[in-house]
Formats: sequence, structure tokens, C-alpha cells
Amino acid sequence: MCLIVFAWQPENQTVLRLAANRDEFYERPSAALGEWQDSPGVFAGRDLQAGGTWLGVTAQGRFAALTNIRDPRQKAGPRSRGALTADYLLGQESAPAYLDRIMRDTAAHAGFNLLIGDRHQLWHFNSAEGRPRQLQNGIYGLSNATLDTPWPKLLRAKNALSDQVESEDEALLGLLSDSNQPDDQLLPDTGVGLATERLLSSVFIASAAYGTRASTVLSLERNGGWSIIERSFGPHGAVLGEVALSG
Repeated sequence: MCLIVFAWQPENQTVLRLAANRDEFYERPSAALGEWQDSPGVFAGRDLQAGGTWLGVTAQGRFAALTNIRDPRQKAGPRSRGALTADYLLGQESAPAYLDRIMRDTAAHAGFNLLIGDRHQLWHFNSAEGRPRQLQNGIYGLSNATLDTPWPKLLRAKNALSDQVESEDEALLGLLSDSNQPDDQLLPDTGVGLATERLLSSVFIASAAYGTRASTVLSLERNGGWSIIERSFGPHGAVLGEVALSG
């Protein structure tokens, strides 16, 4: 998952409103959003190569999402980052207890941002910073650096969410389809070269080999309800399908 914008409003009827894009190589095998047959009550897409997930929710309202940290110098860890989200969804620990445990072993994974919680609390953890943070009311954005790093695409997506936070899911899927690329002088330098920075600079990424594989909108309600919709894509941004679930 490479871009997440979300409104955390614990006093509202809708406590979490989230829009996210997962960017990945198209050849990496994945299963679309659905209930996990081996873990009833968990609703998420699934990485069929390593078994984890990039974003999911449970019937009880536990939520987890993940982005990587873009750093070409980092080494792959022995465990997939997708296991971090899956383990939280499958477990019963509180978010603070879970983060306290995993922060002792961040070297097991390449760099990551983890967003976890439920309808009562929301936490963020950046493995490079090493300190969990409980989030207060507000609109946030997360890409492949730290929380709210002002990359152009993240600012565009956050501003769009601010304007449309109470809109229908289709409007939020629309903001995730933004293919605008900023001028070169506005791009971050993350060590991947200008051509790749350009490719990765838009909210929605499309190419022959790598791009946005899934756009997801999630809502958690104070009364216990939840809804999630995922639109899947293939090479060059071709739409492959859509799944909508609620509970």
C-alpha cells in the first residue's frame, strides 16, 4: 500500500473514513478483497506470495493498513511486512500492546508505516522513527515516508479528502484515480532516480509493469457498522473488478 488518506473523527457517527491505493508490481499474485476462508471474520485482500495483506478490517471493527518506506538502500527483512497487518487483524491484542511487541523486532521487516486500531482508538508506527503515536481528531496522509510528509500527491489527496469526506464512496474512489504528475522541481528525492520519481508521483500510478493494483474506501461507524469497497486494476490502469462488503 503506497498511499492512505483518512479522517479520524471519534466523536462523529462515522469515526473513520479512509481512502487508500495499493501500488505493486502487477505480476505479484494477489487475491481481491474478501472474507478469508481460513480466518472467518477477517475481510481483506491477500498477497498470495507471502500471505499477508496491505489493508483489512474485521467483523469486530479492528482495522490495519500498511505502507512501505521508500529507501533503495534498505535490505529486505526475513518476514514480509504484510504479516504485520495480518497478525493484528487475526489477534486480540490492543493496538498499544501490539505495537509495543513489534517495535522490539523491527529489523525483521524492511521499513514500514503501520496504521492500526478500531472504532475507539487509532495508532501510527513508523519503523524508522521507532515511536508509536496515538492519533487525535484530524485528516492525515501516509505514503512512503513519515506521517503527513508533504509530497505533492499526498497533499492533493488530503485536500481532496477534506473536501469530500462526507461524500459517497464513489467520490473517494474518484480522488484515488488522480493521475496528475507534479513538476519535477516539486518531486522528492528518495534515491530511485528521476524517471521513477515521476512514475510514483501521482496518486494513481499506471504503467506496463507496476502501478496501482487496488483502490479501497473504508468506513467505520460508531454503532459498530463498517463498509469497505475495493476496485482492482491491471497493467496500464485497466479496471479488473470491484468488491463491496459491509457488516
